[in-house]
Amino acid sequence: MASRTSYPVNLIRRNLVNATRSQKSPLSRPMSHLRSILQYRYRPAVRIVGQRRAICNTTRRSFADVNEDAFDPRQLDRESDEVDVCIVGGGPAGLSAAIKLKQIANDAGNEGFRVLLLEKSGEIGDHILSGNVMEPSAISELIPDWNDPENPYRFEHVTPAKVDKMRFLTKNRAIPIPAPSQMNNHGNYILSLNQFTKWLGERAEEIGVEIYPGFAASELLYTREGAVKGVATNDLGIGRDGKPKDTFQRGMEFHARVTLLAEGCHGSLTKQAIKKFDLRRDSQHQTYGLGVKEVWEIDPAKFEPGLIVHSMGYPLPSDTYGGGWMYHFGDNLVSIGLVVGLDYPNPWLAPYGEFQKMKHHPLYKHYLEGGKCISYGARALNEGGFQSIPKCAFPGGALIGDTAGFLNVPKIKGTHTAMRSGMLAAEATYSALTTNDEGTVFLFDYEDKLRSSTIWSELKQVRNMRPSFHNPLGLYGGILYSGLEAFLFRGKSPWTLKHKKTDYAATKKADQCKKIEYPKPDGKISFDILTSVSRTGTNHEEDQPVHLRVADWDKHAKEEWPQFKGVENRFCPAGVYEYVEDESKELGVRFQINAQNCIHCKTCDIKVPNQGINWTTPQGGEGPKYTMT
Repeated sequence: MASRTSYPVNLIRRNLVNATRSQKSPLSRPMSHLRSILQYRYRPAVRIVGQRRAICNTTRRSFADVNEDAFDPRQLDRESDEVDVCIVGGGPAGLSAAIKLKQIANDAGNEGFRVLLLEKSGEIGDHILSGNVMEPSAISELIPDWNDPENPYRFEHVTPAKVDKMRFLTKNRAIPIPAPSQMNNHGNYILSLNQFTKWLGERAEEIGVEIYPGFAASELLYTREGAVKGVATNDLGIGRDGKPKDTFQRGMEFHARVTLLAEGCHGSLTKQAIKKFDLRRDSQHQTYGLGVKEVWEIDPAKFEPGLIVHSMGYPLPSDTYGGGWMYHFGDNLVSIGLVVGLDYPNPWLAPYGEFQKMKHHPLYKHYLEGGKCISYGARALNEGGFQSIPKCAFPGGALIGDTAGFLNVPKIKGTHTAMRSGMLAAEATYSALTTNDEGTVFLFDYEDKLRSSTIWSELKQVRNMRPSFHNPLGLYGGILYSGLEAFLFRGKSPWTLKHKKTDYAATKKADQCKKIEYPKPDGKISFDILTSVSRTGTNHEEDQPVHLRVADWDKHAKEEWPQFKGVENRFCPAGVYEYVEDESKELGVRFQINAQNCIHCKTCDIKVPNQGINWTTPQGGEGPKYTMT
């Protein structure tokens, strides 16, 4: 059973709204006043990693007397709150935007300026996953003393990068190859982005950002004119049959003059905004990769602090873009993972299986033998780069961070660009709100700031490297061309290569491709998928509507199984999708979704050939609980 922490949190926020509705100006309400009401009316909040987790003894609503067949939860009004800025997503981009906004407002003497951040995970950082070597330019600008030994609140958990290695792998060999200048990590730091995000959350709360973890924003709200006016969180206490349980709680609405979407790769609200405002009208489609990773505690005799290894080639076939990494950080810890471009053609390929094979290569096995795997995770990431950046501003809000696609693929870094985009959006937002008292806010200045920023120039310089792998020579042609771009053209070539097919359209039929059989895991270096999922801390209440929306499961099976023979089961790194033998079905198999296993990687929404799976947010607070990732 999943934790019900989000229920009392929702109640406490709702009662807090009711308690403060008599205030004449909710926008000028100081945070200290809100907290004093919270502490006066309810039990003291428990602080967990800098977040307030209020405990409520209010009796939950019961609808036992309501005719369940006639009751529609959407008929109930949602409670609402008004803020100046609402940010969706508690990752580096969202937290950087929140901190920058409050820094500007506080410096201007406007301490009542309300910045609210909603995060779907139970605690800030729980859903954050990255094999991270961070370029510190953005954090050094946002919080200059972030790593100063004299700062008692500094972020201590960093390992300076020391040695870079780039290898091309065959089945048994690791051949040194030159790395492009973008992959020079001198001055960078290896860290756990999970830990770093928790630390950022603490810094944000210290200066007055209102952080609501466990609140899953599921719907954009619009004015009569069609501009975004905020978000609504999803309803809680709905059974798998779609009917309300006795724990039912209507979602809340958060109204804001500016809403910043910082959901990370392929955000569910971002999809809504892109479609409604046609934000891709002047850009190419996005293309994605799937990163599968583990954190190991290894033999101290093999630990090389600051070692950074990247690899290409084995185990991936030549028609599939991707590569592996290994970072040594902390105390005898190793981050190891594989990124697989989701435009791979062979439906028999399983990114999880490829990763397990990669760990047995001598380059990686040497370090892992005798060690212990302590964490696992997987997440989709944007690989489209410069060509795929959409319009980032829309009426009433903007896209920031990885949800807009600012990852530098050849550099294998996106944290600094995500943070910087949040900071730029914050500057544009505060300026717009203080100069425009009425009407819809459109962040023209944010678009201008992006185009004159290092984000734009950095991504433009490497724009041709990722699409260059779409060539008749596959991996080898891509490596050759990328070398020319890195060492000769240096991003100044007068052309811009285009991405080919969308990731889902690139998938070939099963009978056109060679079937891949993966070796049985040994339980020491490689593991079965359910063992790995158990290391994610994933938790979902089973009695709720499936958040992986498929309109008709039988119809989906008829469209997908004959052509792709269960591609969903292979691209999913968490064992969510299955085709189970069932003689009662015409196909002899039944399509099944084990939604409780979902680790929110969103690969299914991206890769499924018929685009019939829509990833939506489950109840707030649910999903993986990553540590050290």
